Amino acid sequence: MKYVLVTGGVVSGLGKGVTASSIGLLLKSCGFRVTSIKIDPYLNTDAGTMSPFEHGEVFVLDDGGEVDLDLGNYERFLDITLTRDNNITTGKIYQSVINKERRGDYLGKTVQVVPHITDAIQEWIERAAKIPVDGKEGPADICVIELGGTIGDIESMPFIEALGQFSYRVDPGSFCLVHVSLVPVLNVVGEQKTKPTQHSVRGLRGLGLTPNILACRSTTALDENVKQKLSQFCHVPAENIVTLYDVPNIWHIPLLLRDQKAHEAILKGLNLLGIAKKPDLTEWTARTKVYDMLHDPVKIAMVGKYIGLKDSYLSVLKALLHASVGCRKKLIVEWVEASHLEDTTAKEDPDIYKAAWSRLKGADGILVPGGFGDRGVQGKILAAKYARESKVPFLGICLGMQIAVIEYARSVLGLHNANTEEFDPQTSNPCVIFMPEGSKTHMGGTMRLGSRRTYFKIPDCKSAKLYGDATFVDERHRHRYEVNPDMISKLEAAGLSFVGRDETGRRMEIVELPSHPYFIGVQFHPEFKSRPGKPSALFSGLIAASCGQLDLLLNKSDHVSNRVANGANTGKATPKVWQNGNCLKSANGSLNGVYNNGNGVHH
Repeated sequence: MKYVLVTGGVVSGLGKGVTASSIGLLLKSCGFRVTSIKIDPYLNTDAGTMSPFEHGEVFVLDDGGEVDLDLGNYERFLDITLTRDNNITTGKIYQSVINKERRGDYLGKTVQVVPHITDAIQEWIERAAKIPVDGKEGPADICVIELGGTIGDIESMPFIEALGQFSYRVDPGSFCLVHVSLVPVLNVVGEQKTKPTQHSVRGLRGLGLTPNILACRSTTALDENVKQKLSQFCHVPAENIVTLYDVPNIWHIPLLLRDQKAHEAILKGLNLLGIAKKPDLTEWTARTKVYDMLHDPVKIAMVGKYIGLKDSYLSVLKALLHASVGCRKKLIVEWVEASHLEDTTAKEDPDIYKAAWSRLKGADGILVPGGFGDRGVQGKILAAKYARESKVPFLGICLGMQIAVIEYARSVLGLHNANTEEFDPQTSNPCVIFMPEGSKTHMGGTMRLGSRRTYFKIPDCKSAKLYGDATFVDERHRHRYEVNPDMISKLEAAGLSFVGRDETGRRMEIVELPSHPYFIGVQFHPEFKSRPGKPSALFSGLIAASCGQLDLLLNKSDHVSNRVANGANTGKATPKVWQNGNCLKSANGSLNGVYNNGNGVHH
């Protein structure tokens, strides 16, 4: 096993996660199997109980792990399926060591940070690196490890010490360190300043780690004299210093690294240069060019409560982007704070209220993502009501599905006090109830988490067609409330259709409004499995409906879904489908957003 460690210096938020993902993709394009590990030095056991405002979204894995959003970047770039063990936190490490101490595993020794915590970190890395994540048997060739935070942070010191030991523990030529740093340009002077990076590398060396490669973030490419200065003061060869300058979109980063021959420097440090293939990023490059050339807009209103930090909805944004590129449309997201749509805001600040409704009504489609807490729920209900009555394409995810059901019960069934037990435990018409197996005393890890199977009860529905006429689909969940099964008969009699359910038939997974052009709510989170070349079926449906292409998408899906699936399974070529001179079939077996994309789609 070979290891690539990515660290960061000077300031946080430099894009270590995207850099680590891009390095992984570049190495994968050279013919190697790649896995990833993210180290988060916080004391939380996992990201499940952390506020999206503070840490961005909680990314959910197939095995139910609630992890850092960077693991989402790894999965999207590398098209792999990670596990909860691929995210290491201080909380997990200390918990495992304390559990051992309580069992008496240390035989009366004094348990200390060195060697017990540092040994536990190294053992966890070695164990997690061997977990197959690409659907093949056996461990990967290379593990990319990202250390969260910034060099010098007090909470990351045990990990720095452990990784320093680890660099000597593994075989020579099996460890390569990439340090991501900042080279700022001061407006007053107008030149690139190397001093912050010099200090960062000096601090890194003082902690026992020596960088093999410098990845410098800057607004423009590094001047040659700046590279030479960094090489001289940081003791890194000039050819091992690459610039990650500002680009139109992050899909350019792997191409930047390739063009600067970063893969050669890494592979040379890992003694793999002789067996590596020439990096093949043909499909990635083509997709990036398409992304850059898009100009025909599709406007989606995102109605949420965490819009103050866009990373709170990172996977949803990426899924929208993947789908819009698949439909050859330029994505424009209209951010709508849900509470701004409510009557309270109309009284307190009419201008904000008017602006929020203007953005909502000016959108081609509406998306209500998941969330927790009752703030803004009434605004989300009003957004769902507007989408339903105005025939605007709508996709509700998790809480977004639940509020769509509540709105329908209130407006169509006339149950004006219909609500969810989450926000009104005493409601006389509970449309959404607490799941029987949930815990009301412990928050972390007690929800219905991870990949679960949804069966299509009604085959002739939009959702099933978008999934290629699937009979079931496996998607990731994260919820502790569900639609009340006792109210389903009333709701369906009034026109709602619960087309997808779990294996028991009592847990509602997908709801559609057949009389609407595109009105779908799902209890799961389809955004977590979306990939740049394989967008989520339901997001593709939303984008297609929002730009008038849904009938074409559904017809093509219905016509070739079996052949696409058979082609994917047998290796036979699938037919190309053309529209307006554009081939809708991409090189990865996708048909304008209809994919057999590892979602467990069954035909």
